Formats: sequence, C-alpha cells, structure tokens
Amino acid sequence: MWVKIVTFLLLFLFTSEEACAEYVIKSVQLIIEPGNSVERGTNVSLRCQADVSHSLGSHPNYIYNFYKDFKLLNTDQTTDRLYIPDARMAHSGTYKCEVVTKEQKMESSVIDLTVKGLQTPVLTVKKRKLTEGDNVTAVCTAKGEISSLTFFFSNGLQVLFTEKTESYQVAPQLVLTKEALNIFCFYCITLYSSIKCSDNSNVITLDIQELEITPNITVNPSPNVVEGDLIIFKCIVNTTYQINSDFKILLIYGQTMLSLTMAQKDYYMSAKASDSGEYECISRLGGVSKSSAMNITVKELFSMPALSIHPAEVFEGEPFTISCEINNISSERIQKDEIRYSIFQDQTSVINGSKYNGIAGKASNGKYMCVAEAKGIIKKTEMDRFEAKVLVSKPELSVDGPVIVNQSFLIHCHSTNGSLPIIYSLKRDNITLNRTKVSNPHEKACFLALITTPSDINRYVCEAENNGQVSSKMSERLHVTVIVPVGKPLLTVIPVPGNIEEGSDVTLICNIQKGSPPINFTFYEGSGTEIHNTIVQSNSASYDLTSVKRHHSGNYYCEANNRANTLIKSDTITVEVSLATWKKALIAAFCMMLVVLLVLFIVKRYKAKRGKREMAAKLSVKPASPKSDDSLTLSLTHDTHYSDHTVVVNNTESVWNERPLDVADQDSLGSTNEGDVEYTEVVHPQPIDPMRTRPVRIC
Repeated sequence: MWVKIVTFLLLFLFTSEEACAEYVIKSVQLIIEPGNSVERGTNVSLRCQADVSHSLGSHPNYIYNFYKDFKLLNTDQTTDRLYIPDARMAHSGTYKCEVVTKEQKMESSVIDLTVKGLQTPVLTVKKRKLTEGDNVTAVCTAKGEISSLTFFFSNGLQVLFTEKTESYQVAPQLVLTKEALNIFCFYCITLYSSIKCSDNSNVITLDIQELEITPNITVNPSPNVVEGDLIIFKCIVNTTYQINSDFKILLIYGQTMLSLTMAQKDYYMSAKASDSGEYECISRLGGVSKSSAMNITVKELFSMPALSIHPAEVFEGEPFTISCEINNISSERIQKDEIRYSIFQDQTSVINGSKYNGIAGKASNGKYMCVAEAKGIIKKTEMDRFEAKVLVSKPELSVDGPVIVNQSFLIHCHSTNGSLPIIYSLKRDNITLNRTKVSNPHEKACFLALITTPSDINRYVCEAENNGQVSSKMSERLHVTVIVPVGKPLLTVIPVPGNIEEGSDVTLICNIQKGSPPINFTFYEGSGTEIHNTIVQSNSASYDLTSVKRHHSGNYYCEANNRANTLIKSDTITVEVSLATWKKALIAAFCMMLVVLLVLFIVKRYKAKRGKREMAAKLSVKPASPKSDDSLTLSLTHDTHYSDHTVVVNNTESVWNERPLDVADQDSLGSTNEGDVEYTEVVHPQPIDPMRTRPVRIC
C-alpha cells in the first residue's frame, strides 16, 4: 500500500516539474554522414541536431520529423537519426528535419543528397535462334534499384518495347522481325526535378530466319489495258506455307480491299479508266506480313461525254438545244458511230441520241444528264440543271412611309415574277427619271421622289424589263394618299373682343386654309397653358368659354398639326372681359345718388346760412346815443355765454345757445354792413331775483 502511494507521489512530482519546465529551441541542423554526395551502395545517416535551452533539472522530450522532397519520411519520431543503408540514386533528393517540443517547433535548413550511379541492367533471352514472327521472352534486370523504373528495349535507335514498373525487373514477350538482330535494354528513374537513365545493358544478337511468304503479283493480259478489257490478278506465294490455316493473301487497291482469298483463287475485273493505280498483294502469317505491288494503267475507250445547252439563257417560249458529245476515243478499239447516246431529264429518257430540241417552259425545267455506252462501258455526265428564265411580270408601285407635299419620299417598284436581273425605270409624264438593276431575290427597286401638289403623285409610273425592250412591262400610275401640311391657323373670337361682357359666352374658332385631315387643334391661354385639344376631320375647330369672368381676360392662340407632323402656331389675340351692363347701371345710379345728396346738402347748407342772416337782420338796430330812460341794452361782448339755446343774463349780460359764428359767417355778416356796425340785443327789463339767477329759455 505504501509503495503505491510513494510511486504516485514521485510521478506527480516528476509530472509537475515537466509541466512547469520551460524550453527554448535555439537552432536545428541536419547533418548527412558521410557527406552530401555519395556513391551508390553507401550507408548514409541523417542526424537532426537541436540546440535547446531548458529549465534546470528538467528532462525535455523531443519529436523528430525527417522530410524528403518536402514529404514526411519517418514513423519513429523519438530518435534524432534516420539511416539509409545501401543508398541508391532513388534516395537522391532534398532533405530537411524538424524538432518539436511542447508548443515550439523549428526546422533545419534544406540539404541536397546526391547518390551517384545506377546499376547497369542485365539482358537475357530464352532462345537466340528464331523464325520471323516468333515470340521471344526478354528479361531486363536492375538488381537493387528501387522506386518507379521505366524499362526500354531497343534495336539500335529503334525502340521495340517500353514498360513502367515498381520492380527492378521486367520480362516482356517480343515479336521480332528480321531487322531486329541486336537488342539491348536500359532503364530510367524520375527524381524530384530530373530524369536519370542507366547505361545500356549487354547486347544480344538474335538469329532470325526470314519467312519466305513474299507474294509475286501478276496481271494478265498486261499492266497497260484499255477500258473494257478483262484483267486477271494473281498473287503467287511459296506453297510450303499455304497449308497453314492462318496464312492469308489479300489484294488491295488504294483503301479498298478487293479480295481476301487470293491464296485460293484469282481476281477478275473489267477495266475502267478510274481503275488506274497501284495494286498490292499482301501475304500474312501470324504477325508477319509481306507485300508486293504493281501499277496498272487503263486507257479510256472513249472520253467522258460533255453536256451543253444552247443558248445559255433561254426565256419561256424560246427554243433551246441540249447536245451530248465525246472528244476522244481509242481508235484502235472503237469507232465514233459505235457509241450510243441517251439524254435524260430527271432520270427519265427524253431521247435516244446526242441532241435534244425543245421549247423552254415549266415542263422543260429540270436536271439533264447524258449517257454514252460502247462495248459495255457506260459513262454518264454530271446532272446539269436547266431552268427557263421567266419574263418579268407587271410591276407594282408602293411608297415607303407617308407621302407629304414638299417632302422627299421613297417609291418602290417590284415585279412578283421574273428572272433576275430585272431593270426598273421610274418615269414621270413618260420621262425616265432614274434606272436601277435588281439582282437579288426579294430586293425592290427604290427611287427618291418629291411632289409639290397632291395631284403630282399620279404622274409616276414604273417600267420593268429582263429581256430587252420586248419584255418591257409598265405599272399602273401611283395612287397613294398624299398628306398636305397644315397652313398657318387663324384664331377668331366671337363676339368681337371689344364687346365681351361678364357672363356672356365666348367661342374661340381655330381655322386653317389647307391641310389633310385629321387635324389636331390645340388651344392655349396665357403663356402656353393648354385649355383644349381636339382631333377633327375638318379644317376648323372651336372651343366655348361659358359665362366668362374678368379672369378670362388675357392672350389666346391655337396650334394645328396633322400627319405631316408640322406644328403651326396662330397669331395671339387679346381678349378683354368688361363689366356686365347691370353693374354699370348700378354704378351710374350710385354716382347720381351721390351727386343728388351732395346737391341737397349744399342747398340745405345754403338755406341754413341764409336763415341765420335774416334772423341777425331782424335783431339788428341802428346805432344811437344811449338815454337814461331807454330800455336795458345788452352788448354782445366777450362776457356772453352760450348753452343749449339758453341765455343767462347776469345783470347786464345774456348768453344764447347758438354756436359761435364761423369765419365764413362772420365774413358774410361783415360784408352786409357798411363800416363798423355794432349789433345789440334789446331785452325788456324784468325783475331780478337777487338771490338766484335763473336761466330763461328763448323759443
């Protein structure tokens, strides 16, 4: 029990020390012994040397990784050495090592290891005496070599066989011809960045007995024959090998296999001119083939017939002739009258002879062929298409886009039928304006024209021809819609602008003198605000303003346009809306009333002033010397007081309720007296209450 506890404590202490230990890898170096360049078969050692600093008393554990051509090599990562016994060139490459401890790792520098020399291969064969076509097993051995090797078997510069293998030995089956007398082998190895090849192996000389199977080709009656002659081909080979079931003799002409059984029978054929060329007999036994050839020349019995059509261009209804003739014949074998001719139309014979006459038309259209035959030799011409040309049909006129007076437009002229080329002429009043030739199907003749009046359009016609004047056809006169641009519009206002009152209805009429309908009229007010737009079929349009107000006063104009797309603007008209009649009468009555009231006011005022003057005249007295017994006289002085028609008399003073006279009144009064007249008021004496002064009302 105590042993287990002590062991656990020691392990714990050791693990704690390792966990707390610190490591620093200073450098890593790869050392190759005995050197970086060695001979084949040397024992090589790679040592990974690391300089590591660590805590005192710690025991670091390292992991070592070795790499060749940057690929990991070793599986045992606890040792710092990698051994390569009996080094071979396959071990050559780029090496480096790596040291790993805890979370640190460091690599060494890259070092190249070169192993010099390749094992010279050894070639052996099972037998050296062979018959042509026999198989031989050749063994090439490079004992001790490793890695992927590619073996080559050669006869001089000729490579007989190649094989890639992971083994140091190959043993292929070789099929050798009589030329393969001296064979050898070698191999190549692919390194990281290069290919290295070994020296050649030993050379082995083989004794190969040739197969006597070369055929002898013969032609009867001769290699030079005439068409129709019978040719017999024979391929003769030594009969010793013909008993072999694998033996075959072939007859070949170019890429064509004529016979596979020339070993058993001859080949017969009737010579034709196209049969001239090289004929080859090939004998085959196993993998061995032998051949011989002969050139055959076949002279034409007669040349290829020629088909001709006259004339070259024929219009419907015109006569034509098809002829078939032969230029050359083999006069020693045949005469011209021995040749028989036939002319075919679409594979149907139309005549047995060398000439055919016909009338061009739809029925005569087709493909024609001539066939010539003599002594079994038949020759045919190529198909020659004949098609009668069609006379041009009556042309038709059309225009491109709208026709507008005084604007250029295009006139198209086209005939539905007619062989090309077709010449079109545009005429006006029988005067040719322009000519053009159309050579492509679906193409139309195009002419530029201009008219100044709508009636000018009917003066144009088109003429078409494709076979001279005799084929001339004239079109109908051009009939299309002509658009007349609008003239300048005239804006009229009803009623006349000077007689427009509030509440009345006003009509704006926009009229043009010329222009093709439909016409687009637009009415504007002010600085260009559209108020109405309409399209009509006539030359004028109107717009009604009902119950106009004063705000309808202003400038008005209109614009006109049609399909000619020429926008024309009218002159501007100013409309002034005046007050209604009843408003004018009301204003007049009001003004007259004001005048009457003013007159009445003036009259009343005048009368009031006149009454005051009369009253003042009645109260006035002539000036006299005062007497002691006269009545009490009160003088109008500055001590008199007025108050609501009440005169207060204090002893010798009296006050009226009349307002003081204004300056005008004073002037008026003053102007009626001569000199300085003093007005006085005569008051009859009454008892005076000494205790109270009482106001007296004067009526």
